Amino acid sequence: MPRLIIISNRLPITIGMKDGELFYHPSAGGLATGLNSLDDSLDNVWVGWPGKIIDEEWEKPAIKQDLKKKNLIPVFLTAKEKELFYEGFSNKVIWPHFHYFTQYTTYRDEYWEAYVNVNAKFAEVVNKLIRPDDIVWVHDYQLMLLPAMIREVHPEISCGFFLHIPFPSYEVFRILPWRREILEGLLGADLIGFHTFGYMRHFLSAVYRIAGHEHNFGMLTVNNRMIEVDVFPMSIDYDKYAFPENHIKEDEVIDPKKFKSTRNRKLILSIDRLDYTKGIPARIKSYGKFLEQHPEYRGKVTLAMIVVPSRSNVDQYQELKNEVDTLVGRLDGYFGTFDWKPIKYFYRSYSFADLASLYRAADIAMITPLRDGMNLVAKEFIASKEKSGEGVLILSEMAGASDELTEALIVNPHDTNDVVNALLTALEMEPSEQSKRLRSMQKKLKLHTVKQWAETFINEQLAMVENNNKNARNLGKDSSERSQLLQAYQSAEKRLIILDYDGTLMNFHADPQAVEPDEALMNMLEKLCQNEKNTLVVISGRDRNTLDKWLSPLGIEMAAEHGVWSKRNNKWKASSNLFKSWKNELRPVLENLVERTPGSFIEEKDYSLAWHYRKIDKDLGEKRIREYRDVLKYLTGNLDLQVLEGNKVVEIKNSGVNKGKAAIQWLRKKEWDFVMAIGDDHTDEDIFKVMPEGSYSIKVGLAQTIAQYQLLSVEHVRELITEINEIP
Repeated sequence: MPRLIIISNRLPITIGMKDGELFYHPSAGGLATGLNSLDDSLDNVWVGWPGKIIDEEWEKPAIKQDLKKKNLIPVFLTAKEKELFYEGFSNKVIWPHFHYFTQYTTYRDEYWEAYVNVNAKFAEVVNKLIRPDDIVWVHDYQLMLLPAMIREVHPEISCGFFLHIPFPSYEVFRILPWRREILEGLLGADLIGFHTFGYMRHFLSAVYRIAGHEHNFGMLTVNNRMIEVDVFPMSIDYDKYAFPENHIKEDEVIDPKKFKSTRNRKLILSIDRLDYTKGIPARIKSYGKFLEQHPEYRGKVTLAMIVVPSRSNVDQYQELKNEVDTLVGRLDGYFGTFDWKPIKYFYRSYSFADLASLYRAADIAMITPLRDGMNLVAKEFIASKEKSGEGVLILSEMAGASDELTEALIVNPHDTNDVVNALLTALEMEPSEQSKRLRSMQKKLKLHTVKQWAETFINEQLAMVENNNKNARNLGKDSSERSQLLQAYQSAEKRLIILDYDGTLMNFHADPQAVEPDEALMNMLEKLCQNEKNTLVVISGRDRNTLDKWLSPLGIEMAAEHGVWSKRNNKWKASSNLFKSWKNELRPVLENLVERTPGSFIEEKDYSLAWHYRKIDKDLGEKRIREYRDVLKYLTGNLDLQVLEGNKVVEIKNSGVNKGKAAIQWLRKKEWDFVMAIGDDHTDEDIFKVMPEGSYSIKVGLAQTIAQYQLLSVEHVRELITEINEIP
């Protein structure tokens, strides 16, 4: 039976000591709720810090033994590690930085060293635990280096990662000195999940701009592995908040009327952990401005503001607490009367029973963080209105939940007037409108629960494992398709092998001239040529002079400029009916493109012009293509020319010339009993179109193709050729 190894900074338990004996009680949390509800077909093992510094060595074996009975594996941290790793790098570097509070980011090398060491400590525990068929799921920002550390020891293991906080934009993320190391750590996973598409987009942008890996519809190819990046919005246990009486003891049930004023005042609810990301001071100021602009609501509304203590020993949080205390006191002092306070302020935690009753009692929930990964409080409030069908949610657009809860009153928390207007709208909203909005949001939350979130992620990971095992269309090393290809090659006497060059035999480079074949490639191709049963042909978009310079020592046959030139019997011959007078008319257009796009350049071949944008931002290059596409098509329409869009290149050439027509010259040369063609971009599709029945057409990369098979990378192509060369 496969096991699911869950790894998070904290285990879902709390350790205590009473009368000299250890005791354990479960910790509440959405993650524990979701993972505990997973299908029993997976054995769950949870690895994490037990939440307590264990100084006495004799206690550790006892704790390990006790926790093992609950399928929990502890990772013990020292007080110094907790200070530098958790309070330091995790919460003084990553937390503020990923939430766009870069002014609070603290750059200290000792924090980073502790982060690396603690991730390595987790890896040491996990790597000893892993079995070949296990599935690993790593959670959150404290352990972003862990996937790569696990991958290094267990390269074939299935590893997922989920980030529970926002991933910042590239411009913010790039500021971090350790940006590349963090990305490389995350890219050790096979499946990387985020709450929203925006966070996913930011991550993919950073991966491309910093690590150089392009994605194809969220799929990355890194170190010969496929990595899926996707959106998995986390949710709540809906029934727990919709029907709280089923989840608490009878004597804990609290009548929501306890929290309602006898004067029938409207109750506005605000619940946050004390954190600068939650926008508590801005919310108080907006509420104060509302009372100032709408005096008719003074005495008729009350803001119940619950702030849960957090990191009270950190200076920034102490200052925030003082600011909140001051603002609350000032507002109550200015607007309050003998029988009414605008704000009821509670700086403490509440039990689930109290919270459930507060949710039910509240008329409006005011959830306006300045930045929040998801914010489950908003979802809990919506679920709590299952019975009443009345209530209004005011929600910050900066919270991940705003992507789903679109029927809420969405506000910009930085715009005081926006929040004031939303408050007025909420207070004046008709019950029928409230119900309509609530029922729509409740429908979504009933469907997308925390259990569904966890199951969806794990099922996606299992699907990846299954697809990788099947190697569908992928000529992986152990696939049956690869075995069939090698057997067909071995039994054949007349073999034709057609290869593209850039992106197939050599990886792309910002400088097109910097991809001269290395010694390993030349040896590989030479061995392929020396087999008298083989005919090797390279068909490339490269100009003939470059191909001659690089490959002529092999004595192989070639086609250059997508088939404009063909080299057979050691002689180059141009296709018929070609002309190049059109260049004078089209060159100024491409020169204008270069002027408008610094870093791009023109490559001129005998019968074609190419505009390369491989040195610039991919998005900018594609924007320029969209701008010039119609112009180029208009200019070439009457000139019998063709515009080809390749990998970061646009090429203009004579119509009727393509790699497929070039390939036909060799395909018709004799009756082949083995034909194989490998290429990576759109221009190679013309070769795949003319391949005879029973041949092997292979696309390099993840793009859509008419080829029969795929290899993920240049490295995979070289592995296949090396394996072929071992066959006589």
